[in-house]
Amino acid sequence: MTQTIAPRVRTLVLLLLAACGLLLTTAGPASAHAALTGSDPQQGVVVDKAPDQVSLTFSEKVALSNDSLRVLDPKGKAVQQGKPSEVSGTTYAVKLHSGLPDGTYTVTYQVVSADSHPVAGAFTFSIGAPSTTSVSVSGETAGGGVVGWLYGFGRYMSYAGFIVLVGGAAFVLGCWQRGAGVRPMQRLVVGGWLTLTAATLLLLLLRGSYTGSGKVGDIFDLDLLGNVLQTKSGAALVSRLLLLAAAALFISVLFGAYDKREDEEKRDLTFGLAIGGTVVAAGLAASWAMAEHASVGLQTGIAMPVDVLHLLAVAGWLGGLTALLVALYRSEVPVESAAVRRFSQVAFGSVVALVATGVYQSWRQLGSWSAFTGTRYGQLLLVKIGLVALLVGIAFISRRWTGQLADTVVQRGKRAQQKERVPDKERVAANASGSGAGPGKSKGAGSKGAGDSKRAAQLARQQAAMDSARQKRTRDADPNRFGLRRSVLAEAGVAVVLLAVTTVLTQTEPGRTEEDAKAATAASSSSSSSSSAGSGAVTLDMSFDTGGTDGKGVVTVDFDPARVGGNEMHVYVQRSNGRAFDIPEVKVALTLEAKKIGPLAVTPDRIATGHWSASNVQIPMAGDWKVAVTVRTSDIDQTTVSKNAQIG
Repeated sequence: MTQTIAPRVRTLVLLLLAACGLLLTTAGPASAHAALTGSDPQQGVVVDKAPDQVSLTFSEKVALSNDSLRVLDPKGKAVQQGKPSEVSGTTYAVKLHSGLPDGTYTVTYQVVSADSHPVAGAFTFSIGAPSTTSVSVSGETAGGGVVGWLYGFGRYMSYAGFIVLVGGAAFVLGCWQRGAGVRPMQRLVVGGWLTLTAATLLLLLLRGSYTGSGKVGDIFDLDLLGNVLQTKSGAALVSRLLLLAAAALFISVLFGAYDKREDEEKRDLTFGLAIGGTVVAAGLAASWAMAEHASVGLQTGIAMPVDVLHLLAVAGWLGGLTALLVALYRSEVPVESAAVRRFSQVAFGSVVALVATGVYQSWRQLGSWSAFTGTRYGQLLLVKIGLVALLVGIAFISRRWTGQLADTVVQRGKRAQQKERVPDKERVAANASGSGAGPGKSKGAGSKGAGDSKRAAQLARQQAAMDSARQKRTRDADPNRFGLRRSVLAEAGVAVVLLAVTTVLTQTEPGRTEEDAKAATAASSSSSSSSSAGSGAVTLDMSFDTGGTDGKGVVTVDFDPARVGGNEMHVYVQRSNGRAFDIPEVKVALTLEAKKIGPLAVTPDRIATGHWSASNVQIPMAGDWKVAVTVRTSDIDQTTVSKNAQIG
């Protein structure tokens, strides 16, 4: 029976790995987790005169390099001057050379979002009138190619290694302590440690090229590696390697000294290993939380511990499930029903924690019901929820088999083996002693004794093989145990696909960010249309993020009639979904940098929820005025965003 099942297991594993490879391949480049929400000049506009700089506004803070922002003339020549710099909040700019001729210019950007993912894109604007350009913007992506695929594979293997390492060790220590002396269990946990270590080193080497050029030749660039070590992601990977050194010590004690201790000593050592193992496992989980989704956005102080708990719950369930599968299929030592029941309780608790933390994470990353179907993140999350529901359903079947599982067949098999081994051992001893070893036959006794010794060893090996085969037959004779093996195998198959979907999900732009970017883009397009309609008014929309609670939104400034002299100014503050909301303070400053006039401070009065107004705002001279708005959302959280407007 075991010989029949083993090829099926291997075939199923190969098919599942192929499915995971397909998921990773079709995932494509890592989606942007910071989205471009605005620019000055705006995409596709035609300006009368060349701007002094090009500024870009993102949905969250990003990391810049010397070549992060580039502006190319119609012939593809770079016209930016100096390094890009942060203007305010999430707005970044690069200066341009003076005296730029008319034509179409291309702006390209490649930055790294606060949650460690590369973001790239391009757009065009024109000076005077549009023209033909030799610059192609269709290929502006980040995190793609061979390096991107390798990085995605490394992320998948790091998650898999963590789950097997933590879940397998927890299964041995908390559910089946006899497994500490079982060789397949040792190989499983050590294999998880090796996989996680190798994947972490691979990610560390790939990181510089992944967020930069994307070239395979840059993987071993020591300068890039040095830059990576100074980033948040590099620090997280190095911390993970240090924690893996502590995990190696934990494994050596668990599978070394632990199995050789007496029961009373083992009880004290179990407590120490449980405390130390929990600390190391939580630290490993935190190396993901401190550098990815949980470290940015809303409620990071809550999101990071929740993310750690989520990863530990996944490891406890799926890693323990993998260990149980290995114990059922590969271990010659039968797994007691008590151990299976203990794991069933651990798995139930892990599922409860997984659902609770998953609900919070879904709310935090989506923000609205429409994001479930309207964003790629939401669609992948629906797939993940479906797989988790399927996994819970199969787990319910496994729990039924666990309830019916009994050790009676195994115990009977052990007693039968003990009875059969007695004559077998006597026969082996008789053959080993030999009938020609008595007095009067000393000639050739040495050579004959050596032959008998070989014969005895051969018989012992044959007897061991027979005992092993008998033990497997006895183990497989229990229909409940066989049913449990099949249901656990099905659980493991679904878990492999679930892990692949989760890996792709962590590389996808959160639904909340995607919807905020769409709202900001729509508002920007609307303001562009209104300002070009010839009504005499100017409307400016600027996204802001103060970093605190309810710190994200869009501030809109209207000037009417936008000319020299007195003007009516209205300021509107809205959430990303378009709903007005109040904040403690709004201030506006006007600066005409070309004539060194300003800043002219304006403090509008509150009119209604999310609406402030100031009358008779004097604009002394026509020109390209910089409108800077300071938004304060709490006693300590504030930011200043700015945009230029042609007045007069």
